[in-house]
Amino acid sequence: MPSYATAGASGMDLRAAGRAEIAPGERAIIGTGIRLEIPKGYEGQVRPRSGLAAKHGVTVLNSPGTIDSDYRGEISVILINLGKEIFTVEKGDRIAQIIFAMCERAELAETDEITDSKRASGGFGSTGVK
Repeated sequence: MPSYATAGASGMDLRAAGRAEIAPGERAIIGTGIRLEIPKGYEGQVRPRSGLAAKHGVTVLNSPGTIDSDYRGEISVILINLGKEIFTVEKGDRIAQIIFAMCERAELAETDEITDSKRASGGFGSTGVK
């Protein structure tokens, strides 16, 4: 079962259900052996563990990964090895963390005009350029 490591932890640890080796530059889908029923209006966000990233260069590829409230399959984690050595996942290893968050549903409306803003159509990095 996922669990909080400390009283102040935001995320619950997800553990590997089996063993796997991930070569440098490669990715692997690692099962956790659990299924969840997340309440409607919430999502599960799968996030990396900072220790794996800092010590081994291993992170969650699609971070944060979203688990929808109507998903009923096994929770799996896509890990990628950005390090220089083969990374071995052992059964029971903490491989990611999951955070539960409220999730609002938006209603979109088609229009030909939108209001202007200070940023306007400035793209990636546009607010940090002097």
